[in-house]
Amino acid sequence: MNATYFLDANLIMYALGGPHPLKESCKKVLEKIRSEEIRSVTNTEVLQEILHRYFSIGKPDIAEIAYHGVTKLCISIFPVTLAETNTALELMKGNPSITSRDAIHAATMIHNDITQIISTDTHFDSIPGIKRIAPEGFR
Repeated sequence: MNATYFLDANLIMYALGGPHPLKESCKKVLEKIRSEEIRSVTNTEVLQEILHRYFSIGKPDIAEIAYHGVTKLCISIFPVTLAETNTALELMKGNPSITSRDAIHAATMIHNDITQIISTDTHFDSIPGIKRIAPEGFR
């Protein structure tokens, strides 16, 4: 069976956003997921990030498109529970450079035996047991 990758919100945002050096590589990864070449999962925090970002900049239509797109692309959307926030706390205590959102994503991955994340966010590189794959390097 193919590997399963955690899908970070930044792929969606770069793919739907304006001109950016990462736009095309993010779109290519999402197309691989859409065509079922690769399997992806995410968590409810990624959905929250998408809603927050697009509503905060006055783009509710894009928020809805991105939200439903992620729910269709991912084979599972994991909840964020107290177990994940407890693990996130421990991750952050061990490495203060990790952001709270990244720690929540890593904790979700740890609790669901997902070891690889497709993300532009280099914070994941310092989390033991997590392998980040940059969209521009994804094959």
